[in-house]
Amino acid sequence: MTDVESIGDRLGKLEEYIGYLKNLQRHSLEDLKKDPTLRGAVERYLQLSVECVVDIGEILISSLKLPKPETSRQVIDILGQEGIIPDNFAYRFAPVAGFRNILVHNYLEVDLEEVYNHLQNDLADFSYYAKCIGEWLQKHSGD
Repeated sequence: MTDVESIGDRLGKLEEYIGYLKNLQRHSLEDLKKDPTLRGAVERYLQLSVECVVDIGEILISSLKLPKPETSRQVIDILGQEGIIPDNFAYRFAPVAGFRNILVHNYLEVDLEEVYNHLQNDLADFSYYAKCIGEWLQKHSGD
């Protein structure tokens, strides 16, 4: 049985973080470079969004007794291989897990242009991921 409540909680937080990030999209790259508070907010909400993605995937993988991933990227890859999210989307979206690692572990070397690019171009991917997970849960709610 899938832990629907835990996944639902994380989907809710993911939606919340995406909302915050959408409000920050109006800022320019120069704003991001000049304002450390803005930079911190964007980086943190991007990190938390990826954390939600990975946590949701790990819960599903564990619940379904799928092979344990060795990396965060593999979590997304496994969801694609298992048809929980479209495989071609998983392939394209999985590198976001590596970006999270940069934010957490290599925070001294964060490329603000990459942060800005994720802010401006990748929020729809997070929303699509959430939509796919929600649809999969609905379809398999009786399993």
